[in-house]
Amino acid sequence: MIFAAGFGTRMGALTRECPKPLIEVAGKPLFDHALALVRDVAPRRIVANTHYRADRMEAHLAARGVTASPEPGEILDTGGGLKAALPLLGTGPVFTLNPDVIWRGPNPLRLLREAWDPARMDALLLGVPPDRARGRRGGGDFDIDDGGRARRGSGLIYGGAQILRTEGLADIADRVFSLNLLWDRMIGAQRLYLLEYPGMWCDVGRPEGIAMAEALLEEPNV
Repeated sequence: MIFAAGFGTRMGALTRECPKPLIEVAGKPLFDHALALVRDVAPRRIVANTHYRADRMEAHLAARGVTASPEPGEILDTGGGLKAALPLLGTGPVFTLNPDVIWRGPNPLRLLREAWDPARMDALLLGVPPDRARGRRGGGDFDIDDGGRARRGSGLIYGGAQILRTEGLADIADRVFSLNLLWDRMIGAQRLYLLEYPGMWCDVGRPEGIAMAEALLEEPNV
């Protein structure tokens, strides 16, 4: 599941007519950078939600063989968007990926797949140390204990990539909600885990992030 429905308001004029996932970095839309990572792990299905400038986004998805999960009316946020897309995704754990970041190093989805242990985990998130992150304002999101379990804190930034069991979504009655709600329940059950990313990462959430990401892509792989 690639999250592609947001308004991208922090990008200012760049998203007045263009959906944020179609903003180009190094000559390629952000969405296509994310899609290359996804195709590398060969999932059975690839779905992206759409809302803002949905016609443009859905045309882009169709040309790449990606299934659209439209969100007409109100935007559903990450949790609501994933829950609405479940009929398209099928059963079982799913990868989710934010397309508005650039990774420099090993494929984050491959790392998650290699470390995934469903006997212990309901979700495995990828975290980035602040000193290996660019374009980020503010502190981290999570800390981890010696066993890799996550708790709220400031040591690692959530990088926007995870593997997630989806069964818990059925217990949330809200139509619009963030995945943070599900994560907090998993923290309470000690089943939310975090894996540290060994490479570099750039948030392309603001216009200045484009140049930062392009510079990062020019650097040697970590």
